[in-house]
Amino acid sequence: MAAAARRSRGRAVVLGLLLLGLCAGRAAGGPLRYSVREELPHGAFVGSVASDLGVDPRRLAARGARLTSGSGRQYLELELGRGALLVRERMDRETLCELNPTCFLSLELVIEQPIEVHNVEVEVLDINDNAPRFPRQDYRLEISESAVPGARFPIESAQDPDVGTNSVQSYRLSPSRHFALDLKGFQSGSKLLELVLQQPLDREQSALQQLVLTAVDGGDPPKSGTAQISVRVVDTNDNPPAFDRSTYTVSLLENALPGTLVVKLNASDPDEGSNGDVIYSFSSYTPQKVRQLFSVDPHSGEVRVNGTLDYEESSSYEIYVQATDQGPVSMAGHCKVLVNIVDANDNAPEVVLTSLYSPVPEDAKAGTVVALMSVTDQDSGLNKQVSLRIPPGLPFTLNSFKNSYTLVTQGKLDHEKAAAYNITVTATDSGSPPLSSQKVIHVEISDINDNPPRFEEPVYSVYIPENNPLGVLLCSIKATDPDVAENAYVSYSLLDGEIEGLPVTSYVSIKSDSGNMYAVRSFDYETLREFQVVVQARDAGIPPLSSTVTVYIYVVDENDHAPQILYPTSTNTSAALEMIPRSAYAGYLVTKIIAIDGDSGQNAWLFFHLVHTSDPGMFRIELHTGEIRTTRKLGEDSTPTFNLTVEVRDNGEPPMSSSVAITVAVVDRVSKIIPDTRRHVKSPSNYSEITLYLIIALSAISFVFLFTIIGLTVIKCYRYSLYGDSCCAGFCGVRERSPAELYKQANNNIDARLPHGLKVQPHFIEVRGNGSLTKTYCYKACLTAGSGSDTFMFYNTCGPTGTTGPSAVMTERHLTGQSGQSAQNLIILKNDSITPNEPKHPNPDWRYSASLRAGMQSAVHMEEAGVLRGGPGGPDQQWPTVSSATPEPEAGEVSPPVGAGVNSNSWTFKFGPGNPKQGGPGELPDKFIIPGSPAIISIRQEPPNSQIDKSDFITFGKKEETKKKKKKKKGNKTQEKKEKGNSTTENSDQ
Repeated sequence: MAAAARRSRGRAVVLGLLLLGLCAGRAAGGPLRYSVREELPHGAFVGSVASDLGVDPRRLAARGARLTSGSGRQYLELELGRGALLVRERMDRETLCELNPTCFLSLELVIEQPIEVHNVEVEVLDINDNAPRFPRQDYRLEISESAVPGARFPIESAQDPDVGTNSVQSYRLSPSRHFALDLKGFQSGSKLLELVLQQPLDREQSALQQLVLTAVDGGDPPKSGTAQISVRVVDTNDNPPAFDRSTYTVSLLENALPGTLVVKLNASDPDEGSNGDVIYSFSSYTPQKVRQLFSVDPHSGEVRVNGTLDYEESSSYEIYVQATDQGPVSMAGHCKVLVNIVDANDNAPEVVLTSLYSPVPEDAKAGTVVALMSVTDQDSGLNKQVSLRIPPGLPFTLNSFKNSYTLVTQGKLDHEKAAAYNITVTATDSGSPPLSSQKVIHVEISDINDNPPRFEEPVYSVYIPENNPLGVLLCSIKATDPDVAENAYVSYSLLDGEIEGLPVTSYVSIKSDSGNMYAVRSFDYETLREFQVVVQARDAGIPPLSSTVTVYIYVVDENDHAPQILYPTSTNTSAALEMIPRSAYAGYLVTKIIAIDGDSGQNAWLFFHLVHTSDPGMFRIELHTGEIRTTRKLGEDSTPTFNLTVEVRDNGEPPMSSSVAITVAVVDRVSKIIPDTRRHVKSPSNYSEITLYLIIALSAISFVFLFTIIGLTVIKCYRYSLYGDSCCAGFCGVRERSPAELYKQANNNIDARLPHGLKVQPHFIEVRGNGSLTKTYCYKACLTAGSGSDTFMFYNTCGPTGTTGPSAVMTERHLTGQSGQSAQNLIILKNDSITPNEPKHPNPDWRYSASLRAGMQSAVHMEEAGVLRGGPGGPDQQWPTVSSATPEPEAGEVSPPVGAGVNSNSWTFKFGPGNPKQGGPGELPDKFIIPGSPAIISIRQEPPNSQIDKSDFITFGKKEETKKKKKKKKGNKTQEKKEKGNSTTENSDQ
């Protein structure tokens, strides 16, 4: 019944522990506590870290959460997806904690950004996975038959690695009438069992008895282990050895050296002889590890240290020692030695590097975490208190966080000054004497691209001889970058630019990796003497940095041009010809050699030599000027020609030369120098280019001229087409219309503007030559309100006639003479309105005499004006009519006497009968009317000293048509006049 109750209480405790593991939480400010059963497979769920921390599992993954352990073996792992703590490796509690009643795994949960460290304690719960086992499977006891009932015989208890209810809970002894099992010592915590004799033994009845001892644990289901006890009945020794104390308690420093005395045992046996001799030894149920750490002297009973003690492994040890006499039937006494280990500062602190963030960028800000460390010390108390330090002068410092430390940056880092640091971290505990340990942390400083390439020279100057081969090495540009890796990889390139209108790359090239600059072309000193290029050195960092340097390239001249003789020139077949008079005196200048050299400097210094002559003493040449002169006067018997060969040599190395052959002809007289066209031979390409340019220019000019003519012609034809004209004598294909038609068209256009009842009749003007003129030119003009042309030009003398103006308000027309010309008498024609009470038209044939025509050189202006004013008795004529001196009844014809000058006295002026004004002889009215025309003529007198151009023309409308064209149209015009009823007699003096 009691055993069942104990099993029930055990199961309740196990269930409570399991529930505690599932519901483990985090106390405020305390570690995360979990519990897990041993022997769980990989991936078994332990607890939800994310839930206990109140953090989203995704944030744990983003912040790089991880578990760290001071031990090298990792039994648990953190699943970042769920934020769960899982079993990583199967755990055996007995292996981890041996016989300790509690078993904890201490972990650290490290969360970065920012760094957080949480302590995690996981209790490993025991399961009933081990059956009880006795130290031996067979126990042999020798009991004297004289043993009285109640005698006790100790038996080693069974060992069960499990703890709690899973350990040994009870023992059972097989049924026997002589022996019973006493469990009082076991229940009080002793590891000894006692076999109690119930009835006296009788060796003669039973010399050997077999018993089975069973140990049962409290697991569910329970497990058990058995041991065989063989009891041999012998004659005995009556008194067993007895220790003076059943239990010895000793305190021992953990740093006690081997051989240190722990305790001296004392056991006595009242028997005599061999039955009283005592031998000390470890009991059979003393653990093997204790046997390794301690030893007992069999005769003296001294217990000494035999191994190395470690408080951290076990703080106490139980040593079971037995004293056995030497009687025939030996008897033994037992005692227990409890050794308490005193902690000593024998463990130096250990620095565990949890995380190392290396390399560190050299531009890292102060406070950047470089390493995360934890410190462990196996000692306890003050011996476990540890402090860390690093050497001074480093750009790093230590920050403490509970039992963890962070190594952070403190100053500015520079990869170029220190690419790495070996930081020695020293951990020192507070023991006496203190112990310390060191940990070297290697921190690398990563390079950033903070240094541009630097050229070895501020400016590069390169001198290259001309005519260099293609691809020749000009120079090597070298730039260094104190950075490393790709930040120090320098590539070279040419910046864009132009040299003589061509890109830089057409002259030089540069190798991007080595900086070697090569010539792309062969340089010519005469074409290009110097130029400069800009080279850029650029590293491969992100972003890349660059710098530039200017390279000046100077082309060195070489003697690669032979002198060129410009004058005189000779060919392969003929020599240059020069002539001298026979009377030439000594020193006479025959000719001068003109030569040039495309080189420069001393390579262009020219020297002239006379290398050959038909008469060696006759001529000499100036060394530097090239003048060829005679050395003596020519004789009468001198040869008619001399052959000379002149060599022009430069001062180069080696020198180059050219020569010319000259034939000097002796003549009696040098009258004219015949130019030698061979001296001015030009390249055919030059002629072709000039010809091409001339052709293009002439073509352009011709095109512009033709376009202008066509444009002007089109514009003129368009303007004439608006007025119904023939457009330059039928050029545009428009039929020329008669004046009557033009007048009719004009009247039709203004019918809407004419007053009601106003009748307009066409008037024609005829100008006929008289007197000394051999020919008469006749012109017909119809000037109406709608006439589109205002200007007419008349050559020779011609008399104008007035035109009827059908409108009272008309556009003023000004017809002026040629530029710069004036006339004494300026005649202005104004169109007046035709009223129904128009005076009777006289004979329309009125003429100007030759003398009048000679004096009428003026410009006629036609103006719009009203000339008649209505009065009580009809229209009142304000201006006089003009007539000639002829006694014709109708004073409508103006015919000054033949031979009369341009004086206005040749004219007769009179006013109408209704006007009281009458002019006297010689008086000139301001305006007058020509009978038969409503036109009013105004005369303006010029001063007497006025200079008048007497040219024989007057402007009055259209330009003169040719006489041939007028003859063709004469018949048509006469027919039109007859139809209109207003015929004008056209007389022509042939």
